[in-house]
Amino acid sequence: MLKGLGQLGDMAKMMKQAQEMQSKVQQMQDDLHNMTVVGESGAGLVKATATAKGDLKALDIDPSIFVPSEKEVAEDLILAAIKDAQAKAADKAQSEMAKITEGLGLPADFKLPF
Repeated sequence: MLKGLGQLGDMAKMMKQAQEMQSKVQQMQDDLHNMTVVGESGAGLVKATATAKGDLKALDIDPSIFVPSEKEVAEDLILAAIKDAQAKAADKAQSEMAKITEGLGLPADFKLPF
């Protein structure tokens, strides 16, 4: 018998697991494009919809914020809603990645190399 054959089998198993994990991560990345999050500001006067990847898809702005003398307030509300949507997108992506890593017995905050 060849010595070390068991180690080769273990290596093949690890390679297969790595390929499966990479496939799951790719599927999750694709899924994130279809998931949406909504960030808001001004008690819902401004809402920003983005994909879980952070791509801004829509803005819903209540017309009451368009007061010419309060232009800066409107701009701040719009930016705040966008930032809220981006933060929620990042949280969603991290949550989805945690599902994959925990399913493999890895810590939730484990950073994959791909």
